[in-house]
Amino acid sequence: MNKYVSVIIAVYNEEKYINDCLSSLLKQDYQPIEIIVVDDGSIDNTVSYVNRFKSIKLFKLNHQGTAISRNYGTNHANGEILVFVDGDMTFKENFISQLVKPINNDQTRGTFSKLEYVGNWNKPLARCWNRNNTPPLPDKLRVLQDKNEGADFRAILKTEFVKAGGFDNTGYTDTWSLAKKLGYKPLNSPNAVYYHFNPETYKEVFNSSQWIGERKYKLDKIGSFIVIFRSFFILSLLKGLFRAIIYFEWQFILFQLVYDFGITQGAIKKIIKGKVIK
Repeated sequence: MNKYVSVIIAVYNEEKYINDCLSSLLKQDYQPIEIIVVDDGSIDNTVSYVNRFKSIKLFKLNHQGTAISRNYGTNHANGEILVFVDGDMTFKENFISQLVKPINNDQTRGTFSKLEYVGNWNKPLARCWNRNNTPPLPDKLRVLQDKNEGADFRAILKTEFVKAGGFDNTGYTDTWSLAKKLGYKPLNSPNAVYYHFNPETYKEVFNSSQWIGERKYKLDKIGSFIVIFRSFFILSLLKGLFRAIIYFEWQFILFQLVYDFGITQGAIKKIIKGKVIK
């Protein structure tokens, strides 16, 4: 028997993608299911788009960060299984049913999917974003394919989520906190296909990299200073030039400069303010 699923989406300024995201979730073949959107203080038209979908539960918060918004959503969720997705994702019609299948079959307490495709691979900066990863991600995919366990949960039993005390408010790495506290990682669901859109403009690259730069590092402030050093202009230019040659993608030069500048700004903000709000 299928367990009740609550899909929770924390959103912040996602007017570009949220309509397609919610439309694809409403076409899911899985039942029973509820969809919960927690708006984290958006200043664009995200809320007005969500309001068009009458069957979706919407909660509005002041801007505090994704972890707080996701935790808030779980407090209003009726499901036995929690599914966490982002507002810039779309999904195959059987995504939810495949994602939670191992949980319904009592094979595991939580899952993720390696079939997370880049939704805008045709955009040069979206390709640069993928290839800027260390190690580089496979073309058209946002997840490394060499392991059957993930860093963060896409689906998890609510009892396990409550046991862990929810997500820690660590910024970019908040979704990794569950596995650390629970002491185990999510299992791959082999047929759960979905699409995630990479930053495709220089403004989006800067904003997203700044968010990454604000993350909590292993050595705390020392880690932030190391990141700032690695993002130094000359090193950034050399990295961009090297990758532009390797991938025949000349946008990589400016991409790398913008990306590393965002990382630097985020790390500086973390050092000064200590906050991790996207």
